[in-house]
Amino acid sequence: MVAAALLSTGLSQEVEQQQQQPLTSDDYACVHPPYKVHLFSKSPLVIYITDFLTPSERAHMLNLAKDTFQHSSVTSNSSAALHNIRTSSSTTLPPSDPVISCIESRAASFQGAHTPPSHLEPIQLVRYAAGEHYHFHTDWFPSADHAPLAHGGQRVSSFFGYVGVGADTTGGGTNFPVLDVPDDDEAWCEFVDCDEEYERGVTFKPVEGNVVYWDNVGSDGEGDHRTLHAGLPVTAGWKVGMNIWTREGPLGEEIKGSGGR
Repeated sequence: MVAAALLSTGLSQEVEQQQQQPLTSDDYACVHPPYKVHLFSKSPLVIYITDFLTPSERAHMLNLAKDTFQHSSVTSNSSAALHNIRTSSSTTLPPSDPVISCIESRAASFQGAHTPPSHLEPIQLVRYAAGEHYHFHTDWFPSADHAPLAHGGQRVSSFFGYVGVGADTTGGGTNFPVLDVPDDDEAWCEFVDCDEEYERGVTFKPVEGNVVYWDNVGSDGEGDHRTLHAGLPVTAGWKVGMNIWTREGPLGEEIKGSGGR
């Protein structure tokens, strides 16, 4: 999904701001920040991105989402249902908003020219209060019947970002139980919970503005079980996360309008 050049980088690579094309709408100009990418794993492809969302973008997203959160649902057999494995609240943000459109274009461009914004599900925000969590799951659909190409097809990639985190928040990391910390693990302690037991895999800390990107499917087109992950319980405080899911094809208006899940 992501340009092959990223795979040959060292720990980080700055994305030049001047490479991005601004998008203007009335008094707002879409200017992408000079975020940095950190290659965490080549297989499965997992990339940690710092400063992907600016403070003003995060504030705008939280303002848009205000008073719209509802109990999160879980997709099963192409339908959404409430389930106690996911106890957070969620909402989708309007793609017509120029700031949201800008973030969508950033996520699409990150994945290469072959991924237009029409392949992205509407951005979803997820709010976790103390004690709330999302149990282990994968983002890809287990059967093609659950995601026909006419409706966008498989979720080929995911971004999970941190839009807001309370000052005294504890817990709430994003855990990948099958991943291993890279050999230079001390360099990752800024972003990864290095106190986590190794047998529990990798837990990314909730750091505002940063996102984790991963490919959901392997080279064979099948869902990659190594991308199993969980939103660990927030033990104190709160956090608001961001989901961006990319489909293999363009989404119909019925999916774009409903938020996908």
